[in-house]
Amino acid sequence: MVHITRICLRKYGNFVDNLRLYVRGGSGGMGLPRLGGQGGKGGDVWVVATKNMTLKRIKDKFPQKRFVADAGANSGVRALKGERGADKEILAPVGITVTTDESRTLGDLNVEGDRVMVAKGGSGGSLYSAFQPSKGEAKHIRLDLKLIADMGLVGFPNAGKSSLLTALSNATPQIASYAFTTLKPEIGKLIYDDYKQISVADLPGLIEGAHMNKGMGHKFLKHVERTKQLLFVVDVCGFQLASKTPFRSAFEAVQLLTKELELYKEELLSKPALLVVNKMDLPNAEDKLAELKEQLQNPEEFSDLLPEDMIPQNYLTFRHVVPVSAITGFGISHLKSCVRQSLDEDAALEVKATHREKLQALRKQSQGRA
Repeated sequence: MVHITRICLRKYGNFVDNLRLYVRGGSGGMGLPRLGGQGGKGGDVWVVATKNMTLKRIKDKFPQKRFVADAGANSGVRALKGERGADKEILAPVGITVTTDESRTLGDLNVEGDRVMVAKGGSGGSLYSAFQPSKGEAKHIRLDLKLIADMGLVGFPNAGKSSLLTALSNATPQIASYAFTTLKPEIGKLIYDDYKQISVADLPGLIEGAHMNKGMGHKFLKHVERTKQLLFVVDVCGFQLASKTPFRSAFEAVQLLTKELELYKEELLSKPALLVVNKMDLPNAEDKLAELKEQLQNPEEFSDLLPEDMIPQNYLTFRHVVPVSAITGFGISHLKSCVRQSLDEDAALEVKATHREKLQALRKQSQGRA
């Protein structure tokens, strides 16, 4: 049994998950026609992944959100080749995607030290340009933070995600018996005896049609993209979002959540997933759980329960199905162990894959020398 010594919850009241910036490369320096001198190249603008940085910090420190590299030096009698302009570096958090306003991806910052050039400096004036320099590139870019946690809680509103996070901590997220109580991401941190830390994100509740940007649709799904694993949370007794919407059983909720992820981006379903069946303190919960487990073993047999356009192309297989009651604490300790086990398994596989790649690269090198 894995024991947890400390669990804390960080609440992001003014959480910044994307930022739009203006960037411009430095202009090139003037050439010197009478001596054939070449102006210096303008500096480039880079986005660099840095530890302990947040998008909010960038926003607060640079309210104008403008980043311009230095111009190249003009060619002169004392220095025929003008000095290059200094680059401008934008220090950004790890785990962001850099895109243009037109949604073209410029690069990903996945580990500390990763760099993406976002605006090139202009060329210095030379014989080929009649000694006239060119201006640096100018554009707007977007920094999108996607990697916010190891585990992302996926569930329809009121499935008990906030209560579940509370059961893992002594915090008090906004909890009520109506939908959409979570409007901003909240991140719980599990700290184990061996100092291992696992972050779990409670994200705004998903609703049917989220892939079409209903409710908080895309904002939610964008965050799911860069959580390492998914933690599905369903109410064992099912749920009804509003009086005018149909009642959904726990099995239907699982499949509808799967379909929403599939319609947004099919690759999301390749992530390892665990299923938390919450509210086991309710009457008849054991019978409902047995029914759900049977349905999950043969989902095709029960697909007629779903609207035809909401049947997933591929049914998810969960690594663990964990019944819990966030209210009474039943099953919470076992859930913590399952979360740790699942992430540790993946980490071990990643280490093996890295070792294998390094061995193959060494073999190729030795073969090349032979």
